[in-house]
Amino acid sequence: MAGSLKDQLLKAGLADKKKAKQIDSEKRKQQKQQSKARKSGQQVEDNNLSLQAKLQEEREQKRQHDRLLNQQREAEKREREITAQCRQMIQQQQITLPGDADVGYNFVYDKKIKKIYVTDALQKQLSRGQLAIGVLDESFYLVPDKFADKIEQRRPDMVIRIQAEETVDEDDPYADFKIPDDLMW
Repeated sequence: MAGSLKDQLLKAGLADKKKAKQIDSEKRKQQKQQSKARKSGQQVEDNNLSLQAKLQEEREQKRQHDRLLNQQREAEKREREITAQCRQMIQQQQITLPGDADVGYNFVYDKKIKKIYVTDALQKQLSRGQLAIGVLDESFYLVPDKFADKIEQRRPDMVIRIQAEETVDEDDPYADFKIPDDLMW
């Protein structure tokens, strides 16, 4: 095992002479620059230390990037869980619409007027605010008010609330003329 590492690598065929000469010349240039810097009084920058600092900085950036990705994944996971809970509540608590429902109930969804057919009793409950409309995959279901509150706290876009009748203003000259909810045009 006599000789330098360079000689051993050349004999083993793991390196070629051209590459070895290039590395030697780079080494000499670096030593020359360092000696010139010492003579002129400039501080000599150790390539090893700067390389380690650079690697440490890259590691820290990667950790921060990974931390941000993990936070995003956790947030997405929480959103999926909340959506699944709301979906399950709507599916379990929905009030089935009878087949003989003949009263059309209009409401606004996504800036469009939608219509579902309900019975007279369900229409009265909707107008009083005892029922709300749950939205699942562009389908509409009737949900009791207390469950609609729970869903609305988690995902407000999955519930359409019908405002209960407001209190009458005493100074309103048209207070005696109420417009019924079931008015058909």
